[in-house]
Amino acid sequence: MTTDRTPPATGGYVQPELDVRALAELLDGEYAEVRDLVRTNLVTHASVLEEADELDIDAYRERVRDLVVEMAATGQTGMGFPKRYGGGGDVGASIAAFETLAFGDLSVLVKVGVQFGLFGGAILHLGTERHHDAHLPGLITGELMGCFAMTETGHGSNVQALGTVARYDVDAQEFVITTEGDQARKDYIGNAAQHGELAVVFAQLEVGGASEGVHAFVVPIRVDGEAAPGVHIEDDGRKMGLNGVDNGRIRFDGVRVPREALLNRFADVTPEGVYESPIDNPNRRFFTMLGTLVQGRVSVGGAGGGAAKVALAVATKYALRRRQFAAGPQGEEQLLLDYGLHQRRLLPLIARTYALHFAQEVVRTQLHDVFSDLEDDAQARRLLEARAAGTKALATWHATEVIQECREACGGAGYLAVNRFAALKADSDIFTTFEGDNHVLLQLVAKGLLTDYASEFEDLDQLGMVRYVTNLAVETVIEKTSAHKLLERVRDLLPGGDEWDQEAGLLDSEYQLAMVRYREEHMLAGVARRLKSGIDGKRDPGAVFSEVQDQVIAVARAHMERLVLEAFVEKMRTLPDGGDKVALGLLCDLYALSTIEADRAWFMEHGRLTVQRSKAITREVNDLCRKIRPLAGGLVDAWGIPDAMLRAPDLVGGA
Repeated sequence: MTTDRTPPATGGYVQPELDVRALAELLDGEYAEVRDLVRTNLVTHASVLEEADELDIDAYRERVRDLVVEMAATGQTGMGFPKRYGGGGDVGASIAAFETLAFGDLSVLVKVGVQFGLFGGAILHLGTERHHDAHLPGLITGELMGCFAMTETGHGSNVQALGTVARYDVDAQEFVITTEGDQARKDYIGNAAQHGELAVVFAQLEVGGASEGVHAFVVPIRVDGEAAPGVHIEDDGRKMGLNGVDNGRIRFDGVRVPREALLNRFADVTPEGVYESPIDNPNRRFFTMLGTLVQGRVSVGGAGGGAAKVALAVATKYALRRRQFAAGPQGEEQLLLDYGLHQRRLLPLIARTYALHFAQEVVRTQLHDVFSDLEDDAQARRLLEARAAGTKALATWHATEVIQECREACGGAGYLAVNRFAALKADSDIFTTFEGDNHVLLQLVAKGLLTDYASEFEDLDQLGMVRYVTNLAVETVIEKTSAHKLLERVRDLLPGGDEWDQEAGLLDSEYQLAMVRYREEHMLAGVARRLKSGIDGKRDPGAVFSEVQDQVIAVARAHMERLVLEAFVEKMRTLPDGGDKVALGLLCDLYALSTIEADRAWFMEHGRLTVQRSKAITREVNDLCRKIRPLAGGLVDAWGIPDAMLRAPDLVGGA
């Protein structure tokens, strides 16, 4: 189905009327009630935004902990846990709540993520009924605080190489947890420095002298408020931001835990010291275990979108109030947002934020379906893992870019702490490396593309991926793409072929999709060719992969931008006709064309854009900005950010 939003040749352009309330309902979707509960809690506790600037670090941490417990009492934070333990039994609702919580203090958000997403999620998804019965009721209320102890000083992304060891003592029927040197200490662990009582500790399991790979254990780290025997805890101290979260380092000196402390959903050790698992392949077992923790990446991606919305709301409202320079010799000073450059700075970012919102809807739904057993098969899990990784990368990079651009767009006023940007910048910057460094995550996306999510997906590290791809006929990889067909489709959509230099057709969604699909599939085929060429030349697979790593990241990013555009276009196709659909259509076009414009060099190098057509796209982007400008205030209001969360009294006239 083609969606062509080119204005008619006669009659001119008619400015759409925006129904902000209806648009807000569309954005809140099926979880409107959940989101409103979070908004109410945010407003109730809005004072934390000021307290974050005023309290010392210990008092701020205690304030954040108290808020998390108070929010837990409303049911907001436990929505993803089973009802039998006091949860809401709705994974999608838990993600929607977390996305909305990002409108407020981000230390509160991250404390919630550590307690209920990471610690609670590990107990829920890696443990069995004995762990659920023992721990879920207390952790859902916040009475039992815990940690997610995976990252080590020497190992972050490479979880399989962690240095902490858990050896099974068959005589005592206990695991002995030991930190093997400074590089194996657990580091940057949220809830560790002050509040955590238990930790889910990831360690190399040794049974009878044999290594069985990384497994997770429930380990007490405090007893009556003091470090447990054999546990050594240090405070990480002040950070760039998120100082309401008590990050710390943990060492284990021969700490003994009972055999039942092993989170045994995917593997167990019998009292006699026999290792058992329903998954024979150790690599597949490891990736299956990590795959159950994908909720964290979906959550952080949504949080990045929420932080970006706050920054854009403040900057847009400021641009609709602040005047600068007269338009004529004796005229009134002009609003910032009436300047074409200011429109160019903010409006494409608003368009991309909407696009990522709808892309987040897709991955949230996939997560809910997989974790609710509505669509639980190996292929669905692989697709979810890759899409969650890529969406998180794009959304968090977007947040970092947006917050900086919006701060600059507010001039010196944006530098004042009261106007939110200081906290937003400091607290959200870590999102790009939370739950996996974005570049590493995009390599995961590329692995899925290059292997077509084959059954070997879980088994392949980087070198395994190289060997897998090069064992295929490269023509097979290329044939899986339709780049050669898309090439013809792009030409067919544009009157005059390569010499066409008019704007007509640029607003056709099929043209936009064909362009980004062609780019992705051309890049994918190119990476496959280079990998195969290197191996055919008897070169070291590691060196071959290193040389194409930049292209691997580029194809993964191109793939994700294609998925984001597809999500926006599909959302458009479901909407009834009206002003909101027209407005969203303008945003969809702006996202698509500004994405193509941003990579115009690639499209021109590969013959997809002439100089004339490239200039036409720029003219169209400018025109779309002019059309969206009257809608800007309503578009940011539709996000439903409470005024108390914006603060910024000098910028937006808020609380």
